[in-house]
Amino acid sequence: MKKGIHPENYRLVVFKDMSNDDVFLCKSTAETKDTIEFEGQEYPLIKMEISSTSHPFYTGKVKLVDTAGRVDKFMNKYKKFAK
Repeated sequence: MKKGIHPENYRLVVFKDMSNDDVFLCKSTAETKDTIEFEGQEYPLIKMEISSTSHPFYTGKVKLVDTAGRVDKFMNKYKKFAK
């Protein structure tokens, strides 16, 4: 590995999946102003919308997205152009 190109400021950071409130602790250089108490100590907090604990690929659960309303709206909007 080349010397001097990797960050030196790794520290323990808590990552929180906001969709299911799972938290995990690992080293990171990500900057944040938020903090959280985890296992009796205070750590910087990074909030995430999705992680491996909530992503459908890893969980096998698919979230249902309401596309019927969007399709109906599209069809009604462009109905006048139909031949």
